Amino acid sequence: MRRALLALVVASCAVSLVACSKKAEPPAPAGIAWVQAAGDAEVDAAFARAKAEGKPVFVYWGAKWCPPCNQLKATLFNRQDFIERSRAFVPVYVDGDQPGAQKLGTRFAVRGYPTTIVFTREGRELTRLPGEVDAAQYNEVLALALAAQRPAKELLAAARAGGQGLADADWRLLAWYSWETDQQQLVGEHGVPALLRELAKVCPATSADAAMRLRLKALAAEGAKGVVADAAAQRPIVTALLADAAQARRHVDVLTGNPKEIVAALAAVDSPERAPLVSAYDAALATLQADATLSRADRLTALVARVQIGAKERLPALQAEARELAARFDREISDGYERQAVITTAAWMLEEAGALDDAKTLLEANLAKSHSPYYLMSELAANAKKRGDTAAALDWSAQAFEKSEGAATRLQWGAAYLRALVELAPQDAARIEALAARIIDEAAAQPDAFEARSGRSMQRVGKLLRDWDPLGERAVVLQRLQQRLDAVCAKLPAGGEARGVCEGALKPGAAA
Repeated sequence: MRRALLALVVASCAVSLVACSKKAEPPAPAGIAWVQAAGDAEVDAAFARAKAEGKPVFVYWGAKWCPPCNQLKATLFNRQDFIERSRAFVPVYVDGDQPGAQKLGTRFAVRGYPTTIVFTREGRELTRLPGEVDAAQYNEVLALALAAQRPAKELLAAARAGGQGLADADWRLLAWYSWETDQQQLVGEHGVPALLRELAKVCPATSADAAMRLRLKALAAEGAKGVVADAAAQRPIVTALLADAAQARRHVDVLTGNPKEIVAALAAVDSPERAPLVSAYDAALATLQADATLSRADRLTALVARVQIGAKERLPALQAEARELAARFDREISDGYERQAVITTAAWMLEEAGALDDAKTLLEANLAKSHSPYYLMSELAANAKKRGDTAAALDWSAQAFEKSEGAATRLQWGAAYLRALVELAPQDAARIEALAARIIDEAAAQPDAFEARSGRSMQRVGKLLRDWDPLGERAVVLQRLQQRLDAVCAKLPAGGEARGVCEGALKPGAAA
């Protein structure tokens, strides 16, 4: 997610992929008795233990490089209250780069890092927790999940049937459900906006906090389509929230993560209502930006939101604030997990403010300080592309791939490098074929290369190659790559989903 959205020196990983993944740092500072799981056996053992001990199961799915994952490690997993609460459940950590871990991604229907899910001791999914909220709120929602008598799926059905019998805790569990990582467990992919609006309407006044969050989430989901039909009724409610510092702090993740969408849902660009709304929104964001009780990453995101909804004449002032805040946080950070989360957010903030050179300087200065420099290299590649420096964009993309570690990460970064070549150097057929062949060979050495995230990386590789040759002028190259891929597919179980993903990767009409 940089919010859930962020997704995508030279030193190649000269040892095996398994050895690379073993270099990953532990999921968090000492204190939580994590069950390290990379396959069904470890997960089944964790559920058996949970049943024997009468405890629910907490599954965390993440990766070493992922900024939001590092944010959780820096602000939540090291908190004493979370560590103490972890004794009430069986905590399972799935590193997406461990061999076989992507099969667990398929089993649990997870796609993005981080995803956290709470299960009953019998293995029923209770709820998915939002990774973007601050630590105190996360603990609050986790407590709701651990005390829940019914899964979110049943609560949703009851809410849609009128809400009879639902307590305030039930409504809050629905309001703080991680709709971004639902993966069609509760609702179809395109049904979230309408569902959130429906829930916001039926949520009772006695659950005002949950109703407000559902309202904001619905506006954020609907804003991409323009002004909502009842904007006139919604504006004063949201404006009142913005004027209430405590309430804005309560819903900081939605306000800072979706500012453009919420504004777009409430006021048309040239309408008289737009300017006062933006002014009120900016004032609330400025207060959040200065709130020392928030994490550094959250304060940076508040400034990003100000840039995104701000007028052009205010950009120089916001650029100055962005430079000052990035430099100060860079000096202050001592924790490696926090650095990975904050520096990448700060670079994004500077780029959003138009300070591309400052973002480049910040990222380069932090390469040696990062435990996952390849992520920063991928951001440097994107930065160079925005600056029009094609050579640097390709060079950083190459370095990012060479430095990347871990089975699933190697495929993801390989696909990103291939995309850079196809977009910026499509004439370099030899280089493109060599990279594609290398990615296929690395996939052949992995037990789960066509599962979950890794499978989607391989599908992206196939689509990039098909798009690279729309007229069939490089048919011979694609034929060679197809033959190479066929040899890999033939070793997979016939009739299985992974076999289908493999066989369809390079064929026209395959899913991207």
